[in-house]
Amino acid sequence: MTKILVVDDSAVDRRLICGLLERLSDVEVRTAQDGLEAAEMLDEQDFDLVITDMIMPGMHGLTLVERIRQRHPRVPVILITSQGSEEIALEALRRGAASYVPKRLAAKRLASTVAQVMQASQHRAAQTELMRCLRQWSFLFVLDNDWRHFRAMIDYVQEALEDLGWDDPAECTRITIALQEALSNAVFHGNLELSSSLRENDERRFFALAKERREQPPYAGRKVRLEGRLTPDEAFFRVRDEGPGFDTKPFANLIYREENVENCFGRGVLLMRAFMDEVVYNETGNEVRLSKRRSGGNAGDPAAARISGAADS
Repeated sequence: MTKILVVDDSAVDRRLICGLLERLSDVEVRTAQDGLEAAEMLDEQDFDLVITDMIMPGMHGLTLVERIRQRHPRVPVILITSQGSEEIALEALRRGAASYVPKRLAAKRLASTVAQVMQASQHRAAQTELMRCLRQWSFLFVLDNDWRHFRAMIDYVQEALEDLGWDDPAECTRITIALQEALSNAVFHGNLELSSSLRENDERRFFALAKERREQPPYAGRKVRLEGRLTPDEAFFRVRDEGPGFDTKPFANLIYREENVENCFGRGVLLMRAFMDEVVYNETGNEVRLSKRRSGGNAGDPAAARISGAADS
C-alpha cells in the first residue's frame, strides 16, 4: 500500500487530486490544507509520497520541500504548479523535489508521474535495504596525477562509509579529509616532486608547475595507487606514489604548532594524525597507511595518533 499525502489550501483542488489518485491501485490518500499541517502529519505518520501545491498561506511549498528533505529525506515530493509559479517550482526542484505536474495537466500526467517517482523511490529503498547487509567494501584505484579527481574519490568513500553504517557525519568528514591530504601529498610532493615552500610562497606558480609536470617525463607516467578496505567498524587506506619518497623521521614527532599548520606538507601530516588512529609510512616514504576505528577515543587529538616509519610498523 502506497501512502500519499496531498497538500493544498484549496478544498476543490484537494478533491480533484484525490480523485485522480484514487484511480490508482493499492493507494491510500491523506490530505493537509497547508504546509504547517503537512509538516505535523509527516512527523507523526509515515508517508511514501507527498504531492503539494506551491503557493499556500503559512508554510508554502518551497519551505515544505526543504523541511521534508531535512527531516524525511527518503520521502519524494511532487509539485503541483499553477500558472505563474514556474520559477518557484524550478527552485524547489533544485532543493530536492522529485518532479512536478502543471495543475492544468494533472488529469493527464499525475498518474504517470506518481508511478515514475514511486518506482525510482522504491528502487532507492531496496538499494538502501541491501546496503544494510554490506559488511566489507574493498577497492583499488590507480590514479593519474589529476587533483580534479579528488572530489569524486572523496564522494565515493563518503558514500561507502554511509552505506556501511558510519552515521556520524563529522567522523566521516574527518576520515575523508585525511584521505584527501594523503592523496594530495602523493600527487604533488610524491609524483610531481613539488616542494611545500613553493606553495607557501607562490601558490599560483605551484599549480602552474604541477600542470606542466603532469605532461613531462619522468613525472607524467607516474601513478598513485589507492587501496581501501571499509567495514562497519574500521576504515583502512593505503596510498602509494611512484616518486622518490622522503625522509619521514622529521614528521615522527610532529606536534600542533603554528608553523606546522602553515607549512603545506606539515599541515597534511598533522591533519592525518589528528583524524586517524594510525598513520604509518614505509621505509622510503612513498607509501602511507591510514586506519581509523569507528568512534575512536583519540579522534581530534593531534598528539594522540600513532605515526611511524617502516621500522615501527
